[in-house]
This record gives sequence, C-alpha cells and structure tokens, in this order.
Amino acid sequence: MSGRFEKRGPVGVILVDNPPVNAISQGVRLCILDGLKQAEADADVKAVVIACAGRTFMAGADIAEFKTGPKEPHLPDVIAALDQSSKPLVAAIHGTAFGGGLEIALGCNYRVAVRDAKVGLPEVKLGILPGAGGTQRLPRLIGVEKALPIILSGDPIPAPKAAELGIIDKVVEGDLMEAAIAFAEEKAASGGKHPRISEKTIDRAALPETYFDDMRRQVAKEKRNLFSPQRIVDAVEAAATLSFDDGMAKERQLFMACAMNSQARALQHVFFAERQVAKIPNIAEGVTPREIKSVAVIGAGTMGGGIAMNFANAGIPVTVLEVSQEGLERGLGVVRKNYERSASRGKLTAAQVEERMALLKPTLSYDDLKDADLIIEAVFETLEVKKQVFTQLDRVAKPGAILASNTSYLSIDTIASYTSRPQDVLGMHFFSPANVMKLLEIVRGEKTASDVLATALTVAKTIRKVGVVAGNCHGFIGNRMLQGYGREAGLLVLEGATPSQVDKALYDFGMPMGVLQMGDLAGLDIGYRSRKDQSPDAYEPKSVRVADRLVEMGRCGQKTSGGYYDYEPGDRTPKPSEVTQKVIDEVRAEYGITPRAISDQEIIERCFLAMVNIGCEVLREGIAYRASDIDIVYLYGYGFPAYRGGPMFWAENEIGLRNALEKIKGYAETVSARWWQPSPLLERLVAEGKGFASLR
Repeated sequence: MSGRFEKRGPVGVILVDNPPVNAISQGVRLCILDGLKQAEADADVKAVVIACAGRTFMAGADIAEFKTGPKEPHLPDVIAALDQSSKPLVAAIHGTAFGGGLEIALGCNYRVAVRDAKVGLPEVKLGILPGAGGTQRLPRLIGVEKALPIILSGDPIPAPKAAELGIIDKVVEGDLMEAAIAFAEEKAASGGKHPRISEKTIDRAALPETYFDDMRRQVAKEKRNLFSPQRIVDAVEAAATLSFDDGMAKERQLFMACAMNSQARALQHVFFAERQVAKIPNIAEGVTPREIKSVAVIGAGTMGGGIAMNFANAGIPVTVLEVSQEGLERGLGVVRKNYERSASRGKLTAAQVEERMALLKPTLSYDDLKDADLIIEAVFETLEVKKQVFTQLDRVAKPGAILASNTSYLSIDTIASYTSRPQDVLGMHFFSPANVMKLLEIVRGEKTASDVLATALTVAKTIRKVGVVAGNCHGFIGNRMLQGYGREAGLLVLEGATPSQVDKALYDFGMPMGVLQMGDLAGLDIGYRSRKDQSPDAYEPKSVRVADRLVEMGRCGQKTSGGYYDYEPGDRTPKPSEVTQKVIDEVRAEYGITPRAISDQEIIERCFLAMVNIGCEVLREGIAYRASDIDIVYLYGYGFPAYRGGPMFWAENEIGLRNALEKIKGYAETVSARWWQPSPLLERLVAEGKGFASLR
C-alpha cells in the first residue's frame, strides 16, 4: 500500500504517500480502502480526513496504467465506498487535485484546500472523459451550466475560484492538516446529516430546453472533429436526466467508447511524447545550465518583438536592438498594443502591461548587448545578413554569452563559423507568432557545447515553450519536412486541384488552415528569399513556380492583400483569385500539364506521406532523436491535429507503415521517382515488422 492510516484524536487520517505526485496507483486505492475500513471499525473515530504527503494531493491516474490497464480495486469502486461512509469525510487538498484526484475529493462529504491549490478534470485532453463519477458528481454539486464548461476545457481552477463555484467548501490558512482536522471535528460535532453528492438532484426544468443541443453545436464548432467532448455533453446530460446509478452506468459506457477511440490513443501518445522530448541522449547528468539573467534580441519586427515578449512575460529584462529609431518605435509599439489587447480581455492589468514594457530596453547600438547572457537574432533569413550580425556579436558579447539564431532554414554550423566561439552558438527557432506558439526548435550545431544545449532547454521551460532539440540540416526537423508538404500542394495545384480544394482537404483533415493559406499568412516572399541561398537541385522548381511568379508580381500574401488568394483590407478571409488562377494556367502551359480531377484522398496522402517519408530520413540521419519528437514539432509548431498524434504516429497507426510504404512506392512511379524515393529507414522497419518505438 502507498500510505497509512493514523488517528489524530477523534479524527482518522488516511495519508496517501506515493511520490512524486501521488498518482492513484493500485497501492493508493488499497490504502484508501484500508484506511476507510479501519475508520469504520473504530468507534472512537468520528470523522476522517483524506490527505497526501509530499508536494501535492492526488494529481491524477497512474500513467503506467494507461498501457497496462487498471487493476482491482478500480477507482469508481473506491469512490463508491467513500460515498457510503457512515462518518464524515474531508478531502484536504494542496498542490493539485486533478482527474481522479478531484473525483476522490468529490466522493467525500467536504473539501478544504490551501489557497494556492488547484483542481480540475483534464481527461478531455487525453481523449477521454472523467470515468469515476466526475461527470455525474460535479454537475450535481455546482450545477450543469458551471460544471460542463469545466469538464470540456480540462483546465485547472485555482482554489479561491473553486470555492466561489462551490467545489471547495473552505479555503484554509496555515497548516493544512491542522485546519482539515479542525474542520472535520467541527462537522462531526454538528450532528447534522452530511451531504452526499450522489444524493443531490439536478433541476432539469431550470435549464434552457435546448441547452444540451446548443452545447453540442458549440462543441462541434470550438472542438472541431474531436470525439470525447461530444461524449462529455452526453454524460452530463445523463446526470441531469437519469438517476445517479443510471448516470454512472451511462458515464462508464461513454468512457469506454472514448477509451477505445483512436483519438484517445493519439492524445495519450502526445502526453508521453511531450514528457520524453526533454530527454537528450549523450548529455551527462551533471551538466549545469548557464545562468540567464538578461537577454538581448536583435530585430524588433514581428518575430523579434514576439520573442522579446516571451522573456518580459517571464520577468527577464530584454535589450531590443534595431537599425533605426523608427524601426524600434514601430516594433515596441506593436508589442505595447499586444499587451494592451491582452489587458482589454482581462488577461493582464494595466500595471502588468507597464511592468513588462519596462523590461524592454530599446537600443541602436551593439555595444549595449555586452552584458547579455543570451542574445537571439531575428533578422532577415539570408546568410549575408546573418554574417554581419554574428560578426558584430562576436566582437561585443561577453565570454560565455550564448549566441542564438532564429533562423528557419540556414546552417547553424555556417552561422557559428562567423564567430570565434562556435561552442556558444545554436539555433533557437521560434514559430510565428512567437509570443503565442508553444514550440521552440533548438538546433544543435556540430560544436555546440552540452551546457549551451541544456541552457536552451531550461530557457524553453522558463518562457513556457516546448523545446525540441534538432540536428543541423536545411530546415532542421519542421521546415525540412514542410518542404515535402508544400511541394506536393504546389504540384497538385498544377495537376488540376484548385488552391481552395487543396486547403479545404487539409483543413477537413484537421489542420488549422491549408498549406497554401499558411504561405499567404507567413508571406510567400520568405520562401522566395530562402531559395536564393539554395541550389536549384535542393527543391522542385515546378512546385514553387506559381508562388515565385506571385511574389514577382508583388503578391506576397496577406500583407499585400494578395497571394494564392485575394484579401480585403482588414479581413484575413481568403477569397479565390482570378489573378492567381491565370498564373496557374500560364504555368501549366509552360510545363505542358493538362489538368485532371484530383480527389481529396490523394491530396491528403501526397501532402502528409511526403512529409512522413522525409521524417523517416530525419530520424535515419539523427536530426531528430525520436519519431515522437517529430510529432511534437508538428503539433506545436504547425498545428497538426493532436487527436491524430502527429504525422509519424498517424502514418504508423492510421495508415500503417507497410501500407504507407506501398503508397510511397506508388507515387514514386506516378509522380516523381526522385522526390518519392522511399526512405531506407521506412523500408527496413517494414521488412523487420517493427515500428518507430524500436528506434529508441
């Protein structure tokens, strides 16, 4: 068992002790049942407190059981036993009570918590729903209209807010155990009937008649294509319309439907992948990250300003360098507007806006960067400009300062060669908008020091990013694979699909937008400039011919009100463009292409299998450590739908690697023998009957 039972005067204490987060393992479940049995058998025990040792209350299920399946006693049975206790039960919450932890607390008569505790039901983020009574008890406790949004979001709720909602009975000060015992003694001495949530009822008539149908429509819009949110609405509706026992049976049925759905497997893959991503092979455990107390950012444009905001948000002072006073004022003006927009939405106070702006020091001189611990350049994506910047940084930066490039494609080793300290140079590739997107692609150069790499991973956590380490090659992990994605989209347009058809197929698959619309958003000129530093042999000229023609016409995307699509001023809605269609027709004629009908299935297969085939090469070459790292890059950097697990997980689990290989070979025959040459790694895995997990 993972804990013990002890008596504190007339109060029995069930103390769970299963470090580090008191996950609700079989041992924890046995501990709770044993403690409850002892309390029931002891006439001197008048009330019971359930508390946890260590830094937190029960933070959720034992993740080891995600793969093995739970063992008896099952959590719903444990909570049912709590519900039937003859003595008042008090849950004493500190740290986090998430998922099953909160469900256990809801099985008690009362809940007390320290002020900095948090509660929540995050199961929706794993593709499932609360399966131990959460969908039945929370609506009965606080009402359907409060409970359903909480379960659908899966977000944590601070204890004071939870008390306002009625989830927590009392926010306590001082020693939690002493306060909980005193609260339990008080309730035991009151002599009244102690509330059982299972006995509460919901007044269905008090809800709008169309409430649940309205919520289903809202969920369909806000949580597009997701399976478990709709089942959550069904479960909460059961709480409002059925008896408690029948509602529990319905919850169990819906829980199993979610657990068996492919989305649950995909989202749980993401859960584990995100925890693996910071584990870097060949870095000694004793490596100490360098201390980062101040940062400098070169460039106050869209990327530079967004990068600077990340550090100001974390309370780290940032010196922002630009080449002109006008550029500085414009860039910092955009930053201020971003902060003020957050304040208008209630996410920041006016004082916090000023605090963060005060951390940004504008400058026009490289000499003002001499004390920075970390310097990140965010300038134009050409080696000529990077060389100018890093030559200057080598002159002014203090010894031990980390010099980072926000390059999307260019060689970190080449950039490092512009300095006398290549061991201090690495890539820190932020994704636009840099103050919003969670991914930070950390690019290790050939000579990047281990402590520099470790520091970048620590910085990622500090600024609330998910840091993924990549090796050095053109485009690293994300943009190298994106070349296949974009290449096939460009070719499909020439072969007969319209830009709208390509993008709609990708959107329906689950992407936040299609790849052509994404190009318009980022700026078609970025790829155009990038190709100036590449050999024509490095890409398929035919696939970018339309985009390059558009750029040369001044159609760079949204910022010029025209790219693949037309845009009205102040409106980002893409509209089919006659100008673009004329360019497409001209390029088709140039290459002698007769357009044909193209299915959405072909669009999906070609765009994503091209990406996966390159991903296999990224793995084979050691650019990525794990297939799951690639999945994280695409989830957090490119909007690949999490419910599909990432491109590599999708290929292995939805398509099947053998089937994927056969399709790739087919496209090698019908589309391009060069670009569809199967990865030797994929061929080997299929021949050996293995999956990507075998590469770890």
